[in-house]
Amino acid sequence: MNKRGGRGLWSCLGLGLVLAGCSSGPSAPPAGETAAPAAPAAAATAEPHGKAPAPPVAKNGTAALAPPKPVRTHDELRKQAALRLVEANPDRTYMGEVPAVLLAIPVLEIELRQDGSVKNIHVLRKPGQALDTVQLAIDAVHRAAPFGNVARLPQPWKFNEVFLFNDQRRFKPRTLD
Repeated sequence: MNKRGGRGLWSCLGLGLVLAGCSSGPSAPPAGETAAPAAPAAAATAEPHGKAPAPPVAKNGTAALAPPKPVRTHDELRKQAALRLVEANPDRTYMGEVPAVLLAIPVLEIELRQDGSVKNIHVLRKPGQALDTVQLAIDAVHRAAPFGNVARLPQPWKFNEVFLFNDQRRFKPRTLD
């Protein structure tokens, strides 16, 4: 192969790699996770605008949540809590891109009992506007509790969550962003 032909081949390969990196095709799940089966098209279009799907409703009108799984680390606790926040508050959350400008960003520290129920909530940051979002976030935490048995974790049994509120007063937990 001559010099000129070798460069052309490498240029084509480089261009191909760049274009392949720009594709939006499916990616493999991270190690330890399995890929979920594809949802039917009807289910995908039932929830417009990135709104979280509605879970089954219990007799008292709140979302019926599955029992929480036991957690082994504080990171697992935060992740499970964020997922439960979204699951318990389907009409009050959004998924997908976070807007460039947010309405409010309250930050809560949630302290738990051994069984994962809420012991105390401390407001670490109040937003400068839309102060009602602090109470919306606190109410969302109570609806999502309990967060799983934390007896095997070292104390204190606390975690922080940042609530990213959009203009419709729907939130996304920062842990899921």
